[in-house]
This record gives sequence, C-alpha cells and structure tokens, in this order.
Amino acid sequence: MLSYRHAFHAGNHADVLKHFVTIQLLQYLNQKDTAYSYIDTHSGAGVYALDGSFASKNAEYDTGIGPLWSRTDLPAPLKEYVDLIKEMNPSGKMRYYPGSPYCADKVAREQDRLRLFELHPADSKLLADNFRKLEEHAAAQGIRSTTRGKRILITRGDGFQALKALLPPPSRRALVLIDPPYEDKMDYRKVKDTLADALVRFPTGTYAVWYPLLQRMESRQFADKLKQLPCTTWLNVVLTTHTPMPDGFGLHSSGMFILNPPYTLEPMLKEIMPYLVKVLGKDSGARFVLETGTPTTGRNTGTRRV
Repeated sequence: MLSYRHAFHAGNHADVLKHFVTIQLLQYLNQKDTAYSYIDTHSGAGVYALDGSFASKNAEYDTGIGPLWSRTDLPAPLKEYVDLIKEMNPSGKMRYYPGSPYCADKVAREQDRLRLFELHPADSKLLADNFRKLEEHAAAQGIRSTTRGKRILITRGDGFQALKALLPPPSRRALVLIDPPYEDKMDYRKVKDTLADALVRFPTGTYAVWYPLLQRMESRQFADKLKQLPCTTWLNVVLTTHTPMPDGFGLHSSGMFILNPPYTLEPMLKEIMPYLVKVLGKDSGARFVLETGTPTTGRNTGTRRV
C-alpha cells in the first residue's frame, strides 16, 4: 500500500514522542567513541514544510510541536529536541519540521552511518532531494559534507526486507527505527516478525518501534505481543493527549516500544512525560503510561492523568 504520506501528520504529538525519544537513544550511543549504525526502515521525506498543502490541511502540528515552540520552561532533554527544530527555522517562524532521518543526521557523528529506506516513490525522491539540498547548503557555507558516499545511504525499497542484510552491523552497535504507516493491518505482524528475525541476527541491538493506538484489535494487542520477543529488556511508553472520539477517528494516543533500551531512558521519561501530558493534553483523558520489563515478566512503572 503506497497511499500514506506522512506530510499530512508532520509535527503532531506522535512525532514529538517519536523524535524526542529517538534523539535520546542516539545521544546515548554518542557516549562511546565507537561508531554505530542508524537504520530507518520507513524514512519518509526527511523534511516537511508545515505551510505546505499537506501539513496545513489539518494542521496536526498544533497538537505537537506547536504548543512546545514558544515554551520557556522546557526540561533539558525536550529543549534539545525543540532547539534542533528551531535550528532549521532560523527566521524564528515555525515553517519546517524534520523527519527522523534529519534528526538522526543532526545528532549522529562523522564516524556513524545512516541507512535510510523509503518505499513510496514520491517520498523516496523527496528524501534524496532533501539530503542533496542539505549537502549543497553545507558546501555553500564551506562545510565539508559527508552526505554522499558511505556515511548516508538512501535506498528506495522495503525496509523490512532490507534490514536482514544489515545485521549485525560492522561495529556491533546500532539503533533501528521501525515506523511503518500501519494503514495495512499486516504491518503489525511484519514489525513483530522483522524484530524476531533481527534479534536472532543481532540480539544486542537497540530497536525502537513507533505505533498508533487505534480501535482495531491489531493495535490494541500490539505492545503485549512485542513484550514476548526475546530481548534483554523492553520499555513501552505511551502518550495520550485526549479522550478518544466516539466515532473512533483521530489519533489520540501513540507509543514507542524499545527493545534493549539504555538504562538512562526510563528515569528520563519519568521526568519528561508528565510535562508532555500537561502541555499537550486536551482534556481529562490525557495521560501517559510507562512500562519496563523482560519478555517473561513486566512491571508498570508509572501512569499519570492530568
């Protein structure tokens, strides 16, 4: 299915959760000098124009990055995320929003490798074009760019299938982000099967999965199925911004499920998630859930309603 375009949803509350957590995972990997690989199975276009026809149609960024843009009380980890976005908007006006590939490129170091996959033909072309423009901009400023060649490779293709050939990475360090559109209910099974295979090939890797919480059964059961995968530990964080609509439409909740998370992630999320609920929450249904555990036993480490 090739109808999904993330540009319609750029900068919404789900993007805030996904990109904020992804940046924190990359920053943890940065603590060691050894290079790592960042693998993005569903990269999208890389950069989105919030004043473009897609993003402005429903203005979903008003549920996410919009309320955070002018806050002066951002906790340090969230400020790092918002500052990254402000850096690509030097005029001070919120015009562009980064996808996960751009966030990874800004956080990763010279020695790290980015492997970006996108199957949609239009978004795959936009992804390549956007990174080419970034390279040209760097060249104009006299900055040597490493976008081309070995550091960043962009491929139009199925990220689920491509992942098999990339694991284990040469450095034995990697973050894999899996973020399919889930328009096809088979995506839920594909994610689980892909992770099961990946954990055989590279059991010590860190795997981050974004997922929506919807009415369909596959969505409601998804996290519980991921908890059974043979990783060392798992972490599941869910952000709900409002009570579900009676008709079931609209995205009220999304989650990030991390296999083999760094030990620093849980305490940091305990600090940040109440703030996100307070700032992005729309009604009494706003809350977060934070769970950690192993494939055989889990524990709920926090839930808060605001």
